[in-house]
Amino acid sequence: MRFSGDGPIICQTHRPELFQPAAQPRALGRVEIGVKHRGPRSALATLHQSGAFKALFPRQRGAALEAILINTAGGITGGDRFSAALEVGANAHLAVTTQAAERAYRAQPGEIAQVRTRAQVAAGARLDWLPQETILFNAAALHRKLRIDLDGDARLLLLEPLVFGRAAMGETLTGIHFRDRIEITRQGAPLYIDALAFSGDAAAHLARPGVAAGAGAMASLVFVAPEAEAHLDALRALMPATGGVSLIRPDLLALRLLAADSHALRQVLVPVLARLTDNAIPRSWMT
Repeated sequence: MRFSGDGPIICQTHRPELFQPAAQPRALGRVEIGVKHRGPRSALATLHQSGAFKALFPRQRGAALEAILINTAGGITGGDRFSAALEVGANAHLAVTTQAAERAYRAQPGEIAQVRTRAQVAAGARLDWLPQETILFNAAALHRKLRIDLDGDARLLLLEPLVFGRAAMGETLTGIHFRDRIEITRQGAPLYIDALAFSGDAAAHLARPGVAAGAGAMASLVFVAPEAEAHLDALRALMPATGGVSLIRPDLLALRLLAADSHALRQVLVPVLARLTDNAIPRSWMT
């Protein structure tokens, strides 16, 4: 429920099952960040944070404002609800990352965690969405959705790294429920849509030669910019046999990478990010 000067306004949903409270709710959190262009740098315009979701802003090193998202609950499990709303004003530059790898822990039967992110990037602006890995534990149940709306000539660098279990612990994902959806639009028109879904024995599915041939980690990267095509050959040269880069259109480049584990994944991703950020990789990625 929200309130206006004329009294309460009741907000309803046609799909209440998505918002059923968990038997033992663990964490709720929301972060809203607005960024504006001010002189040679970008600056914070608005900030709202609540619950177990926070944002920190390190000392600026360049034109971009860097935001580090922190889940103070220490991970995600069934019943959790996290959301983020980002607004990058005209000609501003926002780089968003996370303090560390996110962990999706075992959930109770019937409980599903929800993570929702929505970003609006104005004309002449740029958003770098660069979270560190999400690690799926066995019996995790998580639905994520990321939607980014680009205006005019707005630019975007998007990375989503994913790790299937804790390799060092010998963990295999024999029973998970994971859905992930990325939507990118330009002026309201679809530009890029990608979705993943794993349910049940993910390890057996990933072991198939035509799927992942036993890979323990993967990453999806999208770069939307007028100079995207100029990076194609250089990025292809950085790819191992388990990675590929495609130019979907002259201003949209997509990369998919499989690796044995998170360490091998980073060995490839760090040089890629260095090139696409002009060596301005978020500090938390390098610690």
